[in-house]
Order: sequence, then structure tokens, then C-alpha cells
Amino acid sequence: MAEDEEIEELKTKKGLLVPLLLGVILAAAGGGGGFWAVTQGPLASATGGDEHAGDDEGSHGEDEDHGPDLGPTDVAFLELETMVISLGAEESNRNLIFSAALEVRPEHLEEVTELIPRVLDVLNSYLRVIAISELSEPTSLARLRSQMLRRIQVVTGTGRVRDLLVTQFLVN
Repeated sequence: MAEDEEIEELKTKKGLLVPLLLGVILAAAGGGGGFWAVTQGPLASATGGDEHAGDDEGSHGEDEDHGPDLGPTDVAFLELETMVISLGAEESNRNLIFSAALEVRPEHLEEVTELIPRVLDVLNSYLRVIAISELSEPTSLARLRSQMLRRIQVVTGTGRVRDLLVTQFLVN
């Protein structure tokens, strides 16, 4: 009888082994297919992909956000007026003094200059809701800068503003 139980146990283990192996193989194939789709396949451009993944397909030094690599003389800087933003409750009487410049493609300088009131509005609206506690973190300026740049690029249009250069960021 012990022999019959061992045979039944082996059959049960074999019956579980096939679905387990099939699951591992399908998971590996799905993971590999997903990786391919996101890095080089149909979803590569939708998610941004690797900057250099498409070099064979003609990008040649271009990336999605900035276009072709520009030299130091191929940019224009547009100074934004200094903004004083009230932070927190009115009784705390804390202000953020913020100055910045936009790094703009020279061919778009005039278009971006016309949109400066919208840019200032977006920056003012964003900075006004920032908590004072967020400003005390060492990494806050980098995070805020990237958030502001993204908002500016939405207002001005893709490819016009390359960077936001923060020249003054003072909480008093």
C-alpha cells in the first residue's frame, strides 16, 4: 500500500509541475515582450524610451525634449522679472523671492517672449501652493525646477524652451 501512495504522490507532483513550468515560461515571454515593446517596439516613442535606443533609426544626437544638440551660441536667454510670492498663511508673513531665465531656441525667442505673461502666471500659481516645509528640503529646488520647467513647456509648446535657469530663490 505504501507503494501505491508513493505512485499517487508522484502523479500529483507531475501534475503540478507542468502548469508551474508553463507559467514560468509564459511569464518570461511576457516580460521579454513587454520590455521590447517599451524600449524598441510600438510603445517606445509613447513612453520616451532610451535616448540612444533609436540611434540606428535616424535620431543622430536628438532627444525628444530638446531636439538636436545645440552649441553655446545656439541658444537665447530670456530673463523673467523677479517675483515675490506670499507663502503660507498671511499671518506668517513669509515670502519667496524668485528670479529665473528661460533658455530658448533662438528661432522661437519672439514667440516665447509674447507668452511671458502666461509663463509668469503658471509659475506664480504653482509657487503659491508650495508649503514652506517643502522648501526646506535640500532636494526641493531641483524638484521644483523640473516641475516649473514642465509647466512652462506646456504653456509655450514643445521644443521652444530648453531649460529653466533659477537665478534667485530666497525665502525670507
